[in-house]
Amino acid sequence: MRGKILLAAALAAIAGLSVAAPRAAHAHGQPVVMGGNYSPGTIVVRTRERRLYYVLGGGQAIRYPVGVGRAGMQWSGTSFISGKYIRPAWQAPASIRRDYRSGAAVVPGGSAANPMGVAAMTLSGTEYAIHGTNAPGTIGGYVSHGCIRMFNEDITDLYNRVGVGTQVVVQ
Repeated sequence: MRGKILLAAALAAIAGLSVAAPRAAHAHGQPVVMGGNYSPGTIVVRTRERRLYYVLGGGQAIRYPVGVGRAGMQWSGTSFISGKYIRPAWQAPASIRRDYRSGAAVVPGGSAANPMGVAAMTLSGTEYAIHGTNAPGTIGGYVSHGCIRMFNEDITDLYNRVGVGTQVVVQ
């Protein structure tokens, strides 16, 4: 009898932990109502929320979870998508090379070590990009040197929705 009680207590504790444990962010955009005066097709990144919105118009948007810049590495402003790349190679910008001198000069596209994931869209006038990631556990956090990270499934979806010249507003 005592063994059954201990087993029941252990199962209850495990069940309680799974309820209390924080949930990981989930991939795939979610249709939402969105206020603001943005033109359809605009990308809006709300840094504090760690969310990216693709504006559909009529008060509607698709919301994606993202990873954003760490403290001191965040930025805000307006830019435009200047390039779109599938399985891009990655070369660390000067700001990252200063912090990580031992890293490879160039990480080939498709490598598990490539921080760009399956696709990237560069932002004009900056060293930053909206890109996928091979570290999905970083989505939802303050984790980057200023880039906007997305689940690979989500960057693929967004990549197929937008073109070069798409306005990006980071708040």
